[in-house]
Amino acid sequence: MSKIISLANQKGGVGKTTTSINLAAALAHQGKRVLLIDADPQANTSSGLGVEIKELDNTIYECLVNGIDPHTAIVETNTKNLWLIPSHIDLVGAEIEMLNLEHRETLLKRVLEQIRDNYDYILIDCSPSLGLITVNALTASDSVIIPVQCEFFALEGIAKLLNTIKIIKSKLNPALKIEGFLLTMYDNRLRLSNQVYEEVKRHFGDLVFNTVIARNVRLSEAPSHGVSVLDYDPSSKGAQNYTSLAKELIKRQSL
Repeated sequence: MSKIISLANQKGGVGKTTTSINLAAALAHQGKRVLLIDADPQANTSSGLGVEIKELDNTIYECLVNGIDPHTAIVETNTKNLWLIPSHIDLVGAEIEMLNLEHRETLLKRVLEQIRDNYDYILIDCSPSLGLITVNALTASDSVIIPVQCEFFALEGIAKLLNTIKIIKSKLNPALKIEGFLLTMYDNRLRLSNQVYEEVKRHFGDLVFNTVIARNVRLSEAPSHGVSVLDYDPSSKGAQNYTSLAKELIKRQSL
């Protein structure tokens, strides 16, 4: 049985898509079969893995709104053991279309139930909002990873996300857990980065991953080449960080 993990934070620019792509690739490099779901209308995860969205017949949009077989939307990536269900700009209107559908909060869960046995991990890159598609992702997930940028307003908005998770646990998905808080864009030369780390650690204790994602130029460059940082520059700090995160995640699951 696979583990389904959403990566969510309604605050934009926290490294959510970067983490989705590179954690998925790092898990794949560890020999795990991984499916990445791009649930963000911006489709940055899809383009960041070299997928030409205009050439696709089926995406996560068609799975949710039209009920198509999700197997027909899965595409191979350039990374061994890593597959993707891409997004599309049409996903922007999906939330309005989904309002009229029965059991609208569990549409994605029903999609993933058809394919989850084929993978060890399914990661869902959520949009930077707490709308219906993000609710679908959290309802379908076993756990959620919350990326937190090492900046002054790091904890701003997290209370709102935690409240959303609490509501989903009480009404839609009692088994949903917080997998962990992940510190991103960390710069150990800056006092602020260290202060943010200490503050997040003080608030959330053992829920904070030991692995911290450092600022790294290679992480920014890799998406323009349509590959993860592990395939772009395996020796880079970014690749090392995400390999460490993947190993930490696998270890947590085995405990």
